Formats: sequence, C-alpha cells, structure tokens
Amino acid sequence: AGMNGTAIENFVCLIFNVSFMNCSWHANKTSSGDIQYFLYWKTSRKEDFTECQNYIKDGCGRNTGCRFQNVTIENKKAYFLLNVSRSGQNIHIFDYFIVEKLTPPLNVTVHCTKDSHGCEIWWQPPRTSHVKRHACFKYEVVIENK
Repeated sequence: AGMNGTAIENFVCLIFNVSFMNCSWHANKTSSGDIQYFLYWKTSRKEDFTECQNYIKDGCGRNTGCRFQNVTIENKKAYFLLNVSRSGQNIHIFDYFIVEKLTPPLNVTVHCTKDSHGCEIWWQPPRTSHVKRHACFKYEVVIENK
C-alpha cells in the first residue's frame, strides 16, 4: 500500500543464529527513484518503534533491507513500520513473513555397540529465538554406512 510510486513487495524477515534478523523488501515496479525507505520495528504494542541501524541498499541507493542484532521475539509477534521519505507517509506492513533458520541440535551424542550392531543417539533441541515448546520439533536421522 501507499501513495503512487511508494509501495513495496515481498517483505520478509529471516532470523538466524538465534538473535540476528535480516529483513528485506523490493520497491514496487512503479516506485520512483527519488524515494527512500526507513524501517522500524517492535515486539509489543507498548514499546516504542526502533529504527534499523544497518540498512541494505539497492543499486539506486534506496534502503531495501535491514540487518538487526540482539533480536528477541518472546511472544511470537512483531510490528513493522516503513516510513517513506518522499511523502513523509508511513506504510504499515500487514503481510509479511518471519522465518527462523534453526541451528543444528546441540550436544549430539552417539553410542554404538559392536555386538548388537545398534546405536543410540541423543541430542538437545536447537536454540531458537522464540519457540519454547520442544515438542514442536520433529527430527530426522540419516544414517550412512561407510
């Protein structure tokens, strides 16, 4: 949404290594080259918005992404605001995705016995930014014989 020439498409955020988040978007094909985008976010309605401190720029020098550090999303909600400098207009982002790229499981232990040709494998769930219920995870073990 937004005034003609200010809209964006494909807003998405990726959380990785538990506390880092990259957000990106594409300027709409009708966006003029004289606009600039400024991204703000918060994790509750009571907080103040925090502006991005590390923008990713396109070939025209427009902000088309942001790198955040020390991210915590405790309640699974996030609120984003994109300010457009050309018109001073705020675009509230309603359709967006936050994707978390998980770390591998922790403390993987394997114990194999020679006589039964069997192995026992233990691990701890991966660290995440917001998932507290470890029953949510499903694991797949791939065993390769060499």
